[in-house]
Amino acid sequence: MGTHPLVVHTETIGKAAREWLEERCEVVAAGTDDPSFEQLAPRIEALLVRTYTDVDERLLDRLPRLKVVGRAGVGVDNIDVAACRNRGVEVVYAPASSTHAVSEYVIALLCDALRPRLYLHESEDRSRWSQHRKTLVADRQFDELTLGILGMGRIGSTVAGFASALGFETIATDLETIPDERRHGASMVSIEELFAEADVLTIHVDGRRANRGLIGDALLERMKDDAVLINTSRGFVMQHDPLRRVLEERTRMRAYLDVHDPEPPPPGDRLFELANAHLLPHLASRTETAMARMSDVVHDIWAVLEGRSPTWPAPVD
Repeated sequence: MGTHPLVVHTETIGKAAREWLEERCEVVAAGTDDPSFEQLAPRIEALLVRTYTDVDERLLDRLPRLKVVGRAGVGVDNIDVAACRNRGVEVVYAPASSTHAVSEYVIALLCDALRPRLYLHESEDRSRWSQHRKTLVADRQFDELTLGILGMGRIGSTVAGFASALGFETIATDLETIPDERRHGASMVSIEELFAEADVLTIHVDGRRANRGLIGDALLERMKDDAVLINTSRGFVMQHDPLRRVLEERTRMRAYLDVHDPEPPPPGDRLFELANAHLLPHLASRTETAMARMSDVVHDIWAVLEGRSPTWPAPVD
């Protein structure tokens, strides 16, 4: 048995963060279904997870010495925070780690959606060259469009700043009152106005229960026939059947979906059959910088193990 507290990470962790933690703790990589995890469980004092480990009552029952759960990421949707706190287990996370990464990814998707382009791999004759220039013409520029932002937290506010610099007229909706300096010129409107007026709508809501199934027929039917919908927040915010139906009916509408419920999308999901549905494998936060910042949650894990207050305790829904 080690003399240092045992920390188990069930998913990947940044090299620098692991080395920092190893100077203070015994650190082991083990998935919750691994045989080694069951052997380690009675000694585990800290658990570090990312996206695909569910921390629920059943898992907590297996970890009698657990003191802290660290989520190397922005949300805590996969952690039952209330159950943890009821057992005296702290939950910490890294809410600011991927703000820029996700925001720039949204802009990349906007470019994909609004600016058709083609990379040449060989010389082409004048006829094909001219055909490309005739057909690959964007019908709208950023500065002619209204960008709608659902959720003006860290990421939504950063997207608003990017959008302002790119010339969009920006409108937004949030449950809270957003100070002027975080709006970046965005006009605050109702959620009904947001869906009706946005040419491009990007979703940045948190994981609270009220946001599950938030977007269904009532809101989707308000959208413009040629609107672009981008979701990089949570898959469960979308009601699947209404989304499929509206995309089938409005072939000029497009959806760019980086998050899904479940992940990965199951075989047979009809969204794969729709030319105007673009599914991506949850890439918005995947930069080396963002992932390193997510792993910095180890500092709060160590703070809790030392009996200190963490910088980023997770909120309870």
